[in-house]
Amino acid sequence: MLDRNIKRRSFLVGLGAGLVGLSIPKSFASSAIARQFAEQTNKRFLNLTNLHTNESCEVCFWKNGQFQASQLSQLDELLRDFRRNEAIDMDRALYMQMDLLQVSLGGQQQFEIISGYRSPATNEMLRSKSNGVAKKSFHMTGQAVDLRVKGVELAKVHQAALDLALGGVGYYPRSGFIHLDTGRVRSWRGA
Repeated sequence: MLDRNIKRRSFLVGLGAGLVGLSIPKSFASSAIARQFAEQTNKRFLNLTNLHTNESCEVCFWKNGQFQASQLSQLDELLRDFRRNEAIDMDRALYMQMDLLQVSLGGQQQFEIISGYRSPATNEMLRSKSNGVAKKSFHMTGQAVDLRVKGVELAKVHQAALDLALGGVGYYPRSGFIHLDTGRVRSWRGA
Protein backbone atom coordinates (compact mmCIF):
# COMPACT_ATOMS: atom_id res chain seq x y z
CA MET A 1 0.00 0.00 0.00
CA LEU A 2 2.81 2.42 0.84
CA ASP A 3 4.49 1.79 -2.54
CA ARG A 4 1.18 2.45 -4.34
CA ASN A 5 0.77 5.77 -2.45
CA ILE A 6 4.29 6.88 -3.38
CA LYS A 7 3.68 6.07 -7.03
CA ARG A 8 0.29 7.82 -6.91
CA ARG A 9 1.85 10.93 -5.34
CA SER A 10 4.60 11.06 -8.00
CA PHE A 11 2.02 10.69 -10.74
CA LEU A 12 -0.17 13.41 -9.26
CA VAL A 13 2.70 15.87 -8.88
CA GLY A 14 3.59 15.43 -12.54
CA LEU A 15 -0.02 15.61 -13.59
CA GLY A 16 -0.65 18.76 -11.58
CA ALA A 17 2.25 20.47 -13.30
CA GLY A 18 0.79 19.56 -16.68
CA LEU A 19 -2.60 21.08 -15.92
CA VAL A 20 -1.43 24.66 -15.55
CA GLY A 21 -3.58 26.91 -17.71
CA LEU A 22 -6.62 24.63 -17.79
CA SER A 23 -9.83 25.46 -15.98
CA ILE A 24 -9.29 22.63 -13.53
CA PRO A 25 -9.70 23.49 -9.82
CA LYS A 26 -6.51 23.22 -7.78
CA SER A 27 -8.07 20.61 -5.51
CA PHE A 28 -8.83 18.51 -8.55
CA ALA A 29 -5.54 19.01 -10.38
CA SER A 30 -3.89 16.83 -7.75
CA SER A 31 -6.40 13.98 -8.10
CA ALA A 32 -6.07 10.79 -10.11
CA ILE A 33 -8.87 11.65 -12.53
CA ALA A 34 -7.71 15.10 -13.60
CA ARG A 35 -5.93 13.68 -16.64
CA GLN A 36 -9.15 12.20 -17.96
CA PHE A 37 -10.77 15.63 -17.97
CA ALA A 38 -7.67 17.36 -19.33
CA GLU A 39 -7.60 14.94 -22.27
CA GLN A 40 -11.30 15.13 -23.03
CA THR A 41 -12.74 18.32 -24.44
CA ASN A 42 -16.15 16.90 -25.19
CA LYS A 43 -19.29 17.80 -23.30
CA ARG A 44 -20.00 16.53 -19.80
CA PHE A 45 -23.52 16.40 -18.40
CA LEU A 46 -25.04 15.89 -14.99
CA ASN A 47 -28.68 15.05 -14.39
CA LEU A 48 -29.70 15.73 -10.78
CA THR A 49 -32.94 15.57 -8.81
CA ASN A 50 -33.12 16.91 -5.28
CA LEU A 51 -35.37 14.50 -3.39
CA HIS A 52 -36.28 17.12 -0.76
CA THR A 53 -37.33 19.92 -3.12
CA ASN A 54 -38.35 17.87 -6.19
CA GLU A 55 -36.20 20.19 -8.31
CA SER A 56 -34.31 18.73 -11.24
CA CYS A 57 -31.75 19.89 -13.73
CA GLU A 58 -29.80 18.35 -16.55
CA VAL A 59 -26.89 20.54 -17.55
CA CYS A 60 -23.75 20.50 -19.63
CA PHE A 61 -21.28 21.67 -16.99
CA TRP A 62 -18.10 21.05 -19.05
CA LYS A 63 -17.57 21.92 -22.71
CA ASN A 64 -14.44 22.27 -24.81
CA GLY A 65 -12.16 21.90 -21.79
CA GLN A 66 -13.93 24.56 -19.74
CA PHE A 67 -16.50 24.71 -16.98
CA GLN A 68 -19.77 26.35 -17.98
CA ALA A 69 -20.52 29.03 -15.37
CA SER A 70 -24.29 29.30 -15.78
CA GLN A 71 -24.73 25.52 -15.64
CA LEU A 72 -22.53 25.29 -12.55
CA SER A 73 -24.78 27.87 -10.90
CA GLN A 74 -27.78 25.64 -11.58
CA LEU A 75 -26.02 22.67 -9.98
CA ASP A 76 -24.94 24.76 -6.98
CA GLU A 77 -28.52 25.98 -6.52
CA LEU A 78 -29.95 22.46 -6.68
CA LEU A 79 -27.40 21.26 -4.10
CA ARG A 80 -28.13 24.15 -1.71
CA ASP A 81 -29.00 23.73 1.93
CA PHE A 82 -32.76 23.55 1.36
CA ARG A 83 -33.50 23.94 5.07
CA ARG A 84 -31.96 27.43 5.13
CA ASN A 85 -32.17 28.15 1.38
CA GLU A 86 -28.41 28.83 1.26
CA ALA A 87 -26.17 27.95 -1.67
CA ILE A 88 -22.40 28.12 -2.13
CA ASP A 89 -20.02 27.34 -4.97
CA MET A 90 -19.62 23.60 -4.66
CA ASP A 91 -16.21 22.05 -5.27
CA ARG A 92 -15.94 21.60 -9.04
CA ALA A 93 -13.95 18.42 -8.46
CA LEU A 94 -17.08 16.92 -6.91
CA TYR A 95 -18.96 17.44 -10.17
CA MET A 96 -16.11 15.82 -12.09
CA GLN A 97 -16.12 12.92 -9.65
CA MET A 98 -19.87 12.49 -10.13
CA ASP A 99 -19.43 12.54 -13.90
CA LEU A 100 -16.79 9.84 -13.78
CA LEU A 101 -19.01 7.79 -11.49
CA GLN A 102 -21.84 7.90 -14.01
CA VAL A 103 -19.42 6.96 -16.82
CA SER A 104 -18.23 3.98 -14.79
CA LEU A 105 -21.87 2.94 -14.36
CA GLY A 106 -22.38 2.85 -18.10
CA GLY A 107 -23.50 6.28 -19.24
CA GLN A 108 -25.62 9.22 -18.24
CA GLN A 109 -27.40 8.49 -15.00
CA GLN A 110 -29.87 10.44 -12.93
CA PHE A 111 -28.43 11.23 -9.52
CA GLU A 112 -31.01 11.50 -6.76
CA ILE A 113 -29.61 13.94 -4.22
CA ILE A 114 -30.25 13.46 -0.52
CA SER A 115 -27.80 16.12 0.69
CA GLY A 116 -25.35 18.54 -0.87
CA TYR A 117 -24.26 21.72 0.85
CA ARG A 118 -25.09 22.04 4.56
CA SER A 119 -24.72 25.28 6.44
CA PRO A 120 -22.92 24.98 9.79
CA ALA A 121 -26.28 25.55 11.53
CA THR A 122 -27.95 22.73 9.59
CA ASN A 123 -25.01 20.42 10.13
CA GLU A 124 -25.11 21.05 13.89
CA MET A 125 -28.87 20.45 13.97
CA LEU A 126 -28.42 17.13 12.14
CA ARG A 127 -25.53 16.18 14.45
CA SER A 128 -27.78 16.69 17.46
CA LYS A 129 -30.19 14.11 16.03
CA SER A 130 -27.70 11.54 14.70
CA ASN A 131 -24.25 10.27 15.54
CA GLY A 132 -23.64 9.69 11.81
CA VAL A 133 -23.05 13.38 11.04
CA ALA A 134 -19.45 14.61 11.24
CA LYS A 135 -18.66 17.77 13.21
CA LYS A 136 -16.36 18.99 10.42
CA SER A 137 -18.41 17.60 7.56
CA PHE A 138 -17.25 18.11 3.98
CA HIS A 139 -20.87 19.06 3.28
CA MET A 140 -20.22 22.39 5.02
CA THR A 141 -17.46 23.29 2.55
CA GLY A 142 -19.32 22.16 -0.57
CA GLN A 143 -17.08 19.13 -1.02
CA ALA A 144 -19.62 16.34 -0.43
CA VAL A 145 -22.87 14.91 -1.68
CA ASP A 146 -25.12 12.09 -0.50
CA LEU A 147 -26.84 10.39 -3.42
CA ARG A 148 -28.27 7.34 -5.03
CA VAL A 149 -28.56 6.58 -8.73
CA LYS A 150 -31.97 6.04 -10.20
CA GLY A 151 -32.37 2.49 -11.50
CA VAL A 152 -28.96 1.26 -10.28
CA GLU A 153 -28.48 -1.06 -7.31
CA LEU A 154 -26.88 0.83 -4.41
CA ALA A 155 -24.18 -1.83 -3.91
CA LYS A 156 -23.11 -1.36 -7.55
CA VAL A 157 -22.95 2.44 -7.13
CA HIS A 158 -20.91 1.98 -3.96
CA GLN A 159 -18.44 -0.36 -5.62
CA ALA A 160 -18.06 1.93 -8.64
CA ALA A 161 -17.31 4.87 -6.32
CA LEU A 162 -14.74 2.80 -4.41
CA ASP A 163 -13.10 1.71 -7.67
CA LEU A 164 -12.60 5.35 -8.68
CA ALA A 165 -10.56 5.93 -5.48
CA LEU A 166 -11.02 9.70 -5.69
CA GLY A 167 -12.06 10.71 -2.18
CA GLY A 168 -14.27 9.65 0.67
CA VAL A 169 -16.96 7.06 0.02
CA GLY A 170 -19.52 6.24 2.68
CA TYR A 171 -21.99 3.38 2.25
CA TYR A 172 -25.38 3.68 3.95
CA PRO A 173 -27.39 0.67 2.74
CA ARG A 174 -30.22 0.92 5.29
CA SER A 175 -30.66 4.62 4.54
CA GLY A 176 -30.33 3.98 0.80
CA PHE A 177 -27.49 6.28 -0.28
CA ILE A 178 -23.76 6.68 -0.68
CA HIS A 179 -21.67 9.64 0.39
CA LEU A 180 -19.01 11.08 -1.95
CA ASP A 181 -16.51 13.75 -1.05
CA THR A 182 -13.34 15.26 -2.44
CA GLY A 183 -11.29 14.66 0.70
CA ARG A 184 -8.59 12.04 1.04
CA VAL A 185 -9.32 8.52 -0.21
CA ARG A 186 -11.08 6.54 2.53
CA SER A 187 -14.27 4.52 3.01
CA TRP A 188 -16.68 3.57 5.76
CA ARG A 189 -20.03 1.90 6.30
CA GLY A 190 -22.89 3.65 8.07
CA ALA A 191 -26.48 2.81 8.82
